[in-house]
Amino acid sequence: MNEALCNKIREAFAGVTLGSGIGLQQAQGIDDHEDEATCARYRASDEQEDWTRIPVSELNRCNSSLSFFDAEGMRFHLPAYLIADLQGAYNFGMAFCLTQSHDYARYFGQLSDAQRKVVRDFLLHISKESDYEFGRPHIIRALDEYWIDSHLPYGAKVNMGSSGAGESATPDAL
Repeated sequence: MNEALCNKIREAFAGVTLGSGIGLQQAQGIDDHEDEATCARYRASDEQEDWTRIPVSELNRCNSSLSFFDAEGMRFHLPAYLIADLQGAYNFGMAFCLTQSHDYARYFGQLSDAQRKVVRDFLLHISKESDYEFGRPHIIRALDEYWIDSHLPYGAKVNMGSSGAGESATPDAL
């Protein structure tokens, strides 16, 4: 399942570049309250063309960057973080970033429908993982309130059921 989901993520985010978005090192500079010249220098060293070239060690070192990306920066870096998490290489987990925002549009407003769908698939996947048991209520809330599958009937909610397997269900099935 992990590799299939990783492939879906790769496909949905294929060809995405950083554009004018906030880069990985640049976001660290913002977090550290560096001046504009220093942040610009950091951005110059950031990967800007191919998110698959970002080493997992850099994602781990720059874990707080997730809080400082703009929507373009998030769209570029998000697949690298998601895949690293699925592969067990990201040391911090992605649930908080994807479920605890008070301004989802600020971070995720530039995601395409296909990209939103793979993020939803990622959240459904981790909602069943024991490592994310503590965050499960937040994951389910975010799935029901923000990461909504536009193809579900209105009012459909995520049903964890007795098995803990996240499945979309119509209100009648709940």
